[in-house]
Amino acid sequence: METKNQLEAELNEILKWEKEQKDVFFWEKIGRIPFMLLDRLTPKVVRDKIGEALNEVGGFVQSGGKYLVREKTVIRLLARTAAQGKSGLDRLMDTEERSGLPGNEETFTGPGTEEAVMTLEEASKLPLSVMDMTADGITAKRVKFAAAQGAATGIGGVFTIAADIPLVLGQSLKVLQEMALCYGYDPNDPMERVFIVKCLQFASADIVGKKSVLEELAAFDEQKGSEQVFSQLQGWREVVQSYTDSFGMKKLFQLIPIAGIFFGSISNKGTIGDVAETGKMLYKKRRVAYRLRNTEYPL
Repeated sequence: METKNQLEAELNEILKWEKEQKDVFFWEKIGRIPFMLLDRLTPKVVRDKIGEALNEVGGFVQSGGKYLVREKTVIRLLARTAAQGKSGLDRLMDTEERSGLPGNEETFTGPGTEEAVMTLEEASKLPLSVMDMTADGITAKRVKFAAAQGAATGIGGVFTIAADIPLVLGQSLKVLQEMALCYGYDPNDPMERVFIVKCLQFASADIVGKKSVLEELAAFDEQKGSEQVFSQLQGWREVVQSYTDSFGMKKLFQLIPIAGIFFGSISNKGTIGDVAETGKMLYKKRRVAYRLRNTEYPL
């Protein structure tokens, strides 16, 4: 287990990352301006898909729905990484690549992979280095899959982009659940699903929105904070709205047939990468804070 100084150093790095997130790239600032114009230019079929995505996020908060991942898939990765380090993680992922499995909840179950040998509670006590290594491995795979998915749905421009929106949303929710499992949290818990949606909101929010989300999540693991977040369940509509806004300029270029292959790949790769990084850092912050509160260190 880490020392108190190591945990405090990790926490400082996360706080530094949070501070950096409060600025937005110049092109994203421009992309947030012409929302009304974009709304008029966006085809009805795309707007309808966005509406469906909004309802699906609501369903995820309430029941998990079709987006819940299988706990043992990530636990298996954590167990292999803890036992064999990065080489073991790489071999397990290579096995999956050869099996040709898609990037969904059935991942990491290819031939030659062993069953999970620990519970989620035991996994939550693993060193942060093991958790980080596993989270980074999953992120790399998810980003690669998202890039391929964006390229595929960008071929037909406006005719295929409608299929891309729910796919990106689904991948975002799933990678956040995997980040939760990497740091010992159960995404089947309704409270964790609220936290996941807040992570999604943070990843796509502007400066003001990011600050607001951080304030809401500051006391998430305390009873008072939990009640406050639960009382804001209606806020999931704002999540999808901000998520849709962030698509703005990114998806506008994907409406062009053929050229959408390039823009779709870059857009989806960036989106999933940002979401995974957000999930990793915010869940890691909770785990570090928990250990600092609940571990006794010698004076």
